[in-house]
Amino acid sequence: MDKVELKKASQTDIEVLQEIGRQTFFETFADCNTEENMQKYLSESYSYDKLNNEISNVNSEFYLASLNNKTIGYLKINFCQAQTEFKDKQALEIERIYVLKEFQGKKIGQLLYNQAFQIAQQINAQYVWLGVWENNTRAISFYRKNGFIEFDKHIFRLGDDEQTDILMKLELSARLEYDNGKG
Repeated sequence: MDKVELKKASQTDIEVLQEIGRQTFFETFADCNTEENMQKYLSESYSYDKLNNEISNVNSEFYLASLNNKTIGYLKINFCQAQTEFKDKQALEIERIYVLKEFQGKKIGQLLYNQAFQIAQQINAQYVWLGVWENNTRAISFYRKNGFIEFDKHIFRLGDDEQTDILMKLELSARLEYDNGKG
Protein backbone atom coordinates (compact mmCIF):
# COMPACT_ATOMS: atom_id res chain seq x y z
CA MET A 1 0.00 0.00 0.00
CA ASP A 2 1.15 3.53 -0.75
CA LYS A 3 2.04 5.91 2.04
CA VAL A 4 -0.87 7.34 4.01
CA GLU A 5 -0.57 11.06 4.62
CA LEU A 6 -1.91 12.87 7.69
CA LYS A 7 -2.81 16.53 7.68
CA LYS A 8 -4.53 18.78 10.15
CA ALA A 9 -8.01 19.59 8.91
CA SER A 10 -9.30 23.14 8.50
CA GLN A 11 -12.70 24.70 7.83
CA THR A 12 -12.24 24.01 4.12
CA ASP A 13 -12.43 20.29 4.99
CA ILE A 14 -15.87 20.30 6.65
CA GLU A 15 -17.63 18.61 3.72
CA VAL A 16 -14.98 15.86 3.67
CA LEU A 17 -15.44 15.36 7.42
CA GLN A 18 -19.20 15.14 6.88
CA GLU A 19 -18.84 12.53 4.17
CA ILE A 20 -16.29 10.36 6.00
CA GLY A 21 -18.07 10.71 9.34
CA ARG A 22 -21.45 9.72 7.97
CA GLN A 23 -20.08 6.85 5.88
CA THR A 24 -17.90 5.30 8.58
CA PHE A 25 -20.53 5.66 11.29
CA PHE A 26 -23.14 4.08 9.01
CA GLU A 27 -20.79 1.24 7.97
CA THR A 28 -19.99 0.48 11.60
CA PHE A 29 -23.35 0.85 13.33
CA ALA A 30 -26.24 0.59 10.82
CA ASP A 31 -26.68 -3.17 11.34
CA CYS A 32 -27.22 -2.68 15.08
CA ASN A 33 -29.58 0.30 15.06
CA THR A 34 -32.88 1.35 13.52
CA GLU A 35 -32.82 3.30 10.28
CA GLU A 36 -34.73 6.14 11.95
CA ASN A 37 -32.20 6.45 14.80
CA MET A 38 -29.28 6.27 12.37
CA GLN A 39 -30.71 8.98 10.10
CA LYS A 40 -31.46 11.27 13.04
CA TYR A 41 -27.96 10.82 14.47
CA LEU A 42 -26.19 11.24 11.12
CA SER A 43 -28.10 14.39 10.20
CA GLU A 44 -27.59 16.01 13.62
CA SER A 45 -24.05 14.91 14.45
CA TYR A 46 -22.57 15.55 11.02
CA SER A 47 -24.42 18.72 10.08
CA TYR A 48 -22.32 21.44 8.53
CA ASP A 49 -23.03 23.81 11.43
CA LYS A 50 -22.08 21.26 14.10
CA LEU A 51 -18.84 20.32 12.37
CA ASN A 52 -18.06 23.98 11.74
CA ASN A 53 -18.45 24.67 15.47
CA GLU A 54 -16.26 21.68 16.35
CA ILE A 55 -13.46 22.55 13.93
CA SER A 56 -13.59 26.22 15.00
CA ASN A 57 -13.07 25.26 18.65
CA VAL A 58 -9.45 26.03 19.63
CA ASN A 59 -9.54 23.04 22.00
CA SER A 60 -10.37 20.49 19.28
CA GLU A 61 -8.30 19.24 16.37
CA PHE A 62 -9.10 17.04 13.38
CA TYR A 63 -6.55 15.10 11.33
CA LEU A 64 -7.35 13.62 7.93
CA ALA A 65 -5.78 10.39 6.69
CA SER A 66 -5.41 10.35 2.90
CA LEU A 67 -4.20 7.77 0.43
CA ASN A 68 -3.56 8.83 -3.16
CA ASN A 69 -5.41 12.12 -2.50
CA LYS A 70 -8.51 10.30 -1.20
CA THR A 71 -9.53 10.86 2.42
CA ILE A 72 -9.94 7.44 4.03
CA GLY A 73 -10.36 8.37 7.69
CA TYR A 74 -9.94 10.96 10.37
CA LEU A 75 -9.11 11.61 14.00
CA LYS A 76 -10.80 14.09 16.33
CA ILE A 77 -9.15 14.99 19.63
CA ASN A 78 -10.27 17.35 22.39
CA PHE A 79 -8.45 19.29 25.08
CA CYS A 80 -9.63 21.16 28.19
CA GLN A 81 -13.21 22.44 27.90
CA ALA A 82 -13.83 20.75 24.52
CA GLN A 83 -13.71 17.31 26.14
CA THR A 84 -17.10 15.63 26.20
CA GLU A 85 -16.69 14.86 29.92
CA PHE A 86 -14.09 15.47 32.66
CA LYS A 87 -12.70 18.75 31.16
CA ASP A 88 -9.32 17.85 32.67
CA LYS A 89 -6.43 20.09 31.59
CA GLN A 90 -4.09 17.13 32.16
CA ALA A 91 -5.96 14.92 29.67
CA LEU A 92 -6.52 14.50 25.97
CA GLU A 93 -9.72 12.90 24.69
CA ILE A 94 -9.83 10.85 21.52
CA GLU A 95 -13.40 11.51 20.44
CA ARG A 96 -13.26 9.83 17.03
CA ILE A 97 -11.01 7.56 15.06
CA TYR A 98 -12.92 6.82 11.86
CA VAL A 99 -11.57 4.68 9.02
CA LEU A 100 -13.53 3.65 5.94
CA LYS A 101 -14.43 -0.03 6.08
CA GLU A 102 -12.37 -0.96 3.01
CA PHE A 103 -9.23 0.40 4.73
CA GLN A 104 -9.75 -1.18 8.16
CA GLY A 105 -7.11 -3.70 9.18
CA LYS A 106 -4.43 -1.78 7.27
CA LYS A 107 -2.97 0.14 10.22
CA ILE A 108 -4.75 3.43 9.39
CA GLY A 109 -6.45 3.48 12.80
CA GLN A 110 -3.07 2.85 14.44
CA LEU A 111 -1.57 5.75 12.50
CA LEU A 112 -4.33 8.10 13.67
CA TYR A 113 -4.05 6.74 17.21
CA ASN A 114 -0.27 7.39 17.18
CA GLN A 115 -0.93 10.96 16.03
CA ALA A 116 -3.14 11.50 19.09
CA PHE A 117 -0.38 10.24 21.37
CA GLN A 118 2.25 12.44 19.78
CA ILE A 119 0.04 15.44 20.50
CA ALA A 120 -0.67 14.22 24.04
CA GLN A 121 3.08 14.08 24.66
CA GLN A 122 3.58 17.55 23.15
CA ILE A 123 1.03 19.07 25.50
CA ASN A 124 2.35 17.05 28.47
CA ALA A 125 -0.97 15.32 29.07
CA GLN A 126 -0.96 12.82 31.91
CA TYR A 127 -3.47 10.52 30.24
CA VAL A 128 -5.58 9.91 27.15
CA TRP A 129 -9.18 8.78 27.45
CA LEU A 130 -12.10 7.88 25.18
CA GLY A 131 -15.57 6.38 25.09
CA VAL A 132 -16.42 3.34 22.98
CA TRP A 133 -19.77 1.61 22.53
CA GLU A 134 -19.91 -1.55 24.65
CA ASN A 135 -20.91 -3.62 21.57
CA ASN A 136 -18.07 -2.33 19.37
CA THR A 137 -15.82 -5.29 20.16
CA ARG A 138 -13.39 -4.50 17.34
CA ALA A 139 -12.65 -1.03 18.74
CA ILE A 140 -12.50 -2.26 22.34
CA SER A 141 -9.99 -4.91 21.31
CA PHE A 142 -7.92 -2.28 19.46
CA TYR A 143 -7.76 -0.02 22.52
CA ARG A 144 -6.98 -2.88 24.91
CA LYS A 145 -4.20 -4.00 22.57
CA ASN A 146 -2.80 -0.48 22.90
CA GLY A 147 -2.85 -0.58 26.70
CA PHE A 148 -6.14 1.14 27.55
CA ILE A 149 -8.13 0.02 30.59
CA GLU A 150 -11.80 0.49 31.40
CA PHE A 151 -12.57 2.94 34.18
CA ASP A 152 -16.23 3.96 33.89
CA LYS A 153 -19.31 4.03 31.65
CA HIS A 154 -21.70 6.65 30.32
CA ILE A 155 -24.87 6.88 28.26
CA PHE A 156 -24.61 7.67 24.56
CA ARG A 157 -27.83 8.69 22.79
CA LEU A 158 -28.33 7.47 19.25
CA GLY A 159 -31.66 8.90 18.18
CA ASP A 160 -34.12 7.77 20.84
CA ASP A 161 -31.95 4.83 21.93
CA GLU A 162 -29.81 5.08 25.06
CA GLN A 163 -26.65 3.00 24.66
CA THR A 164 -23.75 2.39 27.01
CA ASP A 165 -20.24 3.54 26.20
CA ILE A 166 -17.28 2.12 28.05
CA LEU A 167 -14.84 4.82 29.13
CA MET A 168 -11.22 3.77 28.75
CA LYS A 169 -7.98 5.52 29.53
CA LEU A 170 -4.25 5.13 29.34
CA GLU A 171 -1.77 6.99 31.51
CA LEU A 172 1.03 8.41 29.34
CA SER A 173 3.65 6.91 31.64
CA ALA A 174 2.01 3.51 31.07
CA ARG A 175 2.09 4.07 27.31
CA LEU A 176 5.81 4.77 27.42
CA GLU A 177 6.42 1.64 29.50
CA TYR A 178 4.22 -0.35 27.09
CA ASP A 179 6.11 0.94 24.04
CA ASN A 180 9.49 0.28 25.64
CA GLY A 181 8.48 -3.29 26.49
CA LYS A 182 7.49 -3.97 22.87
CA GLY A 183 10.79 -2.89 21.38
